[in-house]
Amino acid sequence: MEIELLWFVLTLCVAGAVAGLTAGLFGNGGGFVVVPALLIVFPMFTEASEELVKVAIGTSLASIVVSSARSVIAHRAKGAVDFEVLKSWSVWLVLGVLGGVGIASFTSANGLKIVFAAGVLVYSVYFLFPHLVVRPGVHFSMPTGVGRASLAFVLGGFSALLGIGGGTPTVITMVMCRRTIQQAVATAAGVGFLIGLPGALGFLIMRHADNAPLPVGTVGYINIPALVAISIGAIMTAPMGANMAHNFSEKNLKRLFGIYLVIVSAGMFYKAL
Repeated sequence: MEIELLWFVLTLCVAGAVAGLTAGLFGNGGGFVVVPALLIVFPMFTEASEELVKVAIGTSLASIVVSSARSVIAHRAKGAVDFEVLKSWSVWLVLGVLGGVGIASFTSANGLKIVFAAGVLVYSVYFLFPHLVVRPGVHFSMPTGVGRASLAFVLGGFSALLGIGGGTPTVITMVMCRRTIQQAVATAAGVGFLIGLPGALGFLIMRHADNAPLPVGTVGYINIPALVAISIGAIMTAPMGANMAHNFSEKNLKRLFGIYLVIVSAGMFYKAL
């Protein structure tokens, strides 16, 4: 039992380390790594049930609070975070997250897996073929008014359903609006924090059946041991990812991450269907 527990902690520490690295590098919060890792690890330590996908999403959102906060601190030291964008988006992001949490509470496990798989597949397009999304020479102004509210609201809701930080759409939007990739990634990490915090609180207070088979240490739909293990890994590597974002070309790294997302999407579709 002690060996199994040690393996559980070490595996999730590694997942947290990768999540922290991607949070700092791409500003995406790390949910693309954490949710699949938890869905692989949890069934090894508890009875398989439809509740596990909600625990994975809730724990992922909670871990995003840690990884995104650490990433923002690292990027802030370089003066890259646009706090005006975070301030103007914050209310709509939170409202969207609350809506997404509400939908998640009534959605089946297979439904959530399909949403996650489809969302991950869509996101992979940006990492594999960034020029199809961010067209060279095509620029816009940062959205305001109804456009800003709609974008932030949908982003918050969709991210809460997937257990992710919503960094990729934020990066795409800011780059298309003539912001540097470094500023976009740094600000996206802040968006992850604004999504992760209310999302985690929502899954924390979400009700489940009293006899639902959940991993040991689960409160609401957040598994505390997994959260601690993932957070330890994320805290250590988020600054490394932030430094890489400022010092290295991200082209090849994006492609590798895009391939990973396609594999995750295929695996999740397989689990659901």
